[in-house]
Amino acid sequence: MIRENQQLFNVFNVILDVIVLMISTLFINSPFFARYGPAYEFNFDTILLLFTLLIPSYLLLYYMFKLYTPQRTNRSAFSESSKIIQVNFFEYLFLSTMCVLNILYVPADFLIFFLVINSIFAIIEKAIIRGILRILRAKGFNIKYVLVVGAGEIGRNFVDTVNLNTYLGYKIIGFLDDNVEGIVKDIRVIGKIDDIDEVLSHNLIDRVVVSIAPRHYKTLRKIIDSCEKNGVRADIIPDYYRYITSHPSIELIDNIPLISVRYLPLDISYNKYVKRIFDVLFSIISLIILSPLLLIVAVAVKVTSPGPVIYKQERIGEGGHPFMMYKFRSMRSEEEYIDDKRWTQKDDPRVTSVGKIIRKTSIDELPQLYNIIKGDMSLIGPRPERPYFVNKFKESVPKYMIKHHVRPGMTGWAQVNGYRGNTSIVKRIEFDIYYVENWSILLDARIFWRTLTLIFTDKNAY
Repeated sequence: MIRENQQLFNVFNVILDVIVLMISTLFINSPFFARYGPAYEFNFDTILLLFTLLIPSYLLLYYMFKLYTPQRTNRSAFSESSKIIQVNFFEYLFLSTMCVLNILYVPADFLIFFLVINSIFAIIEKAIIRGILRILRAKGFNIKYVLVVGAGEIGRNFVDTVNLNTYLGYKIIGFLDDNVEGIVKDIRVIGKIDDIDEVLSHNLIDRVVVSIAPRHYKTLRKIIDSCEKNGVRADIIPDYYRYITSHPSIELIDNIPLISVRYLPLDISYNKYVKRIFDVLFSIISLIILSPLLLIVAVAVKVTSPGPVIYKQERIGEGGHPFMMYKFRSMRSEEEYIDDKRWTQKDDPRVTSVGKIIRKTSIDELPQLYNIIKGDMSLIGPRPERPYFVNKFKESVPKYMIKHHVRPGMTGWAQVNGYRGNTSIVKRIEFDIYYVENWSILLDARIFWRTLTLIFTDKNAY
């Protein structure tokens, strides 16, 4: 039903978004909200003007952020949360501008409450819709019918993936192949590649997935022409797909497309600036608030063991560039204990009495807030490593250097998942790469919160 009425479903989706906007506004203006928060009593004209500004601007932002683009992916039900929060942020700026220009008269705190409440309601709405669609697709509704051209290894792998992920809502109707006949992966080979015109004209097909080698250039051209003539979407699985990540990006130089093997969200200037502004503001505020603690720790380090208060160590940062990372000294400074070629072990004899406390609680890392202000590091990111280990691991650990595409962090996705210190470097890099490829404000917030919860319970902090 949904498949045959996609336009109707899109309209329904827009109507739901408008309803959520109205519910969010009326909820903040309700007696129930006034019982626990500020009381707002807007007259009918103010509410009408607010809706007049809200609805078209929100729908435009939703469209610009591609929240109305159909997606059949393996992302979580809350995968659109980051976009929704960004939409609400820009809407807040828009409404604030309307207030400054004396077009709209609402209190400033109302806009903040609206930003939070509507973000929550909209995220829940989108999650419910995505969850319902997944259930429907898994039960055989909202199906897209797919023809696979090429029954080789790539085509068979595609069929396996579709059969494994039923929530995607794809059904393979058959293969076209010149060299294979009969049944492949329980899917029938229904003809040769030259039969594509006839197959498309006599069957209900939504997509044609082409899985033949690029060397068959002339055949590929004919397949695409046939799809365009029959109004069917054509998709190509490149023969080199195993080298491309789940989020490739395409850049056009004149009319020549370049496929970037790895999509990096922090290569986008907007994302990089937002993260950098937050890093600097957070670090400055934290240094001011924590200054008494920093002073106490500095004195404790100084009076309990000889040597400098701050320990400097060379680490490798963004782009493979070295920098000096700062920490409160937690080990003895005598030369016989200095060894940059091995991990810190549990009950390491080099660690001082004060060092055990500040290492366990990660207080020794606080001077890195200065590294963040300098631009060497970020609050959240892959942990930086010493040059010796970087040179060692880049030869033995696949994709190790990918972590250096972004600024290193005081804490990271690997660390909050238990891979800190002397743990599996392979698993650590897997988590670091996930962070680099899937960065978002929400992911940073999640890592920060989990870091706080692990301060006194991390078994790998020693």
